[in-house]
Amino acid sequence: MINNLKQKKVEHNLLAKSLHWVFVFMFGYGVLKQIQGKEQLNDTGLLKSEILFALIFLSFIAFRFIYMKKNFKTSLPSETSTIHRLAAKFIHISMYITLSGIAISGLGVGFLFWLGYQNSYLIEFTIWSHELFFSTAIWLISLHVLAAIYHRIRHDFVWSSMVPFLKEDN
Repeated sequence: MINNLKQKKVEHNLLAKSLHWVFVFMFGYGVLKQIQGKEQLNDTGLLKSEILFALIFLSFIAFRFIYMKKNFKTSLPSETSTIHRLAAKFIHISMYITLSGIAISGLGVGFLFWLGYQNSYLIEFTIWSHELFFSTAIWLISLHVLAAIYHRIRHDFVWSSMVPFLKEDN
């Protein structure tokens, strides 16, 4: 089976891999620098930097989605079951949606704060949706990582298509 899989392996190019790993670091940076309460947005410099980061993050997600959609197909082996393919596609698309939702809801919080709605139900709902998107993203990323580990164990070259370490033998 491994010989059969070797003939069908997909290797993403350097740009695709770079987009993937730069995004991992961008997300990590966003988590590390997150604000602890909306009151911190009274600092105009912080508010502007949060808005700038959210716009860059959202632009990066959009660019990566378009680039990957136009240039690459799945790296799953051709004999992968339909349910497995659908699950992988669902998780990937859901990650794009939830990660975009984090940025969009964050921009919403910043915009509402800037407009003076610091104590409104609308900003509280937007903060709630921001937290919901974040929690959902964490679950989806966890499933994504578990799936990557599963493929590494299977030696079907899905891991090696995006991960630059612990490469599978050619």
